[in-house]
Amino acid sequence: MTLTTDILLVAAAAFTVASLGGLYRIVRGPTMPDRVIAVNVLGSNVVIVIALLAAAIGEPGALDIALVYALLNFLLSIAISKFTVERGGVL
Repeated sequence: MTLTTDILLVAAAAFTVASLGGLYRIVRGPTMPDRVIAVNVLGSNVVIVIALLAAAIGEPGALDIALVYALLNFLLSIAISKFTVERGGVL
C-alpha cells in the first residue's frame, strides 16, 4: 500500500469514529430537531467514508453508491422535517 492509500484509510477511520458522537445524539438527543440534524450528519459522514474508501481501493463505481446514498440522505432529512412540522413538533 502506498502512503496515499494509508492516509485515505486513516481519514475514513477518523470519520467513522467521529460518527459515534452523532449516534449518541440520535439516541439521547433532547429534541427532535437535534435528532434530525444528527441523522443528517451521520449520513453525510457515511457518504464521505464511502468516497474515501472508493479512492483508497481504486474503485470508482463505489462513488455512484455514495452519490445515491447522499440523495437518499437528503430526502430522508426532508421527509423527517416535514413529518415533524405536520405533527406540530417544531419548537
